Amino acid sequence: MSATGIYTAEIIPEPQEPLDSPEAMERRLRWIGATRYHSLHPFHHLLHGGKLNKGQVQAWALNRYAYQSIIPIKDAVVLSRFRDRETRLEWRHRIEDHDGIAGDEGGIERWLVLTDGLGLSRDYVESTRGILPATRFAVEAYVHFVRDRSPLEAIASSLTELFAPNIHRERIAGMLKHYDFINPDVMVYFSRRLNQATRDAEFALKYCLEHAKTPEQRQQVCDALAFKTDVLWVQQDALYQAYVNGMVPPGAFVPGRDG
Repeated sequence: MSATGIYTAEIIPEPQEPLDSPEAMERRLRWIGATRYHSLHPFHHLLHGGKLNKGQVQAWALNRYAYQSIIPIKDAVVLSRFRDRETRLEWRHRIEDHDGIAGDEGGIERWLVLTDGLGLSRDYVESTRGILPATRFAVEAYVHFVRDRSPLEAIASSLTELFAPNIHRERIAGMLKHYDFINPDVMVYFSRRLNQATRDAEFALKYCLEHAKTPEQRQQVCDALAFKTDVLWVQQDALYQAYVNGMVPPGAFVPGRDG
């Protein structure tokens, strides 16, 4: 954070090398993650540091459900972009990870265990009636992106998973430490994603390194990751404005009244 309280990328200079190799692209991708991933957002510092009340944590979990629930839809769109069977087989397990299969409830169900534990009605959560407008626009923009851009860019947009395990570890430790209304049973989503996200990120990075063969394609990969960081960041901006600054928009969840 700068002296003005504004998060910037200035503390880690942007690589200036041309994107003439896979290695240069990977360095640029990791710079984007280090400077733009939503783990840097002030709302996350409040969440993980125990600075939010239960109603604010409920608002975060409710809005994040809208994002979680759109992921298998997004991944189904990505899968539909590929004609080669191997890529479809690899990508298909992402849908199963979230929607679940026989004997495994899946990530969406595990997220609902969290919102159950926070005292929110499942019907209310699943309806997404109370989510913030910015959340709705962001998650829909993500689906539109993977539908409308190249298959390479669709896969590249998932590369935020490179940075997800660290934020999951911070979240598990911080929320269990600071909130008496949080227990290990409701945090299972995050512990399961530690391995899943690592596996998924390894495939997506390998795919992009192999298939982005020109500087222009490598720039598209970097831009896709930057877009995805924006999708995640704007959701935190909206939560901060609504539930920290107190400017809840019409129709959105009001702690103590809704849910």
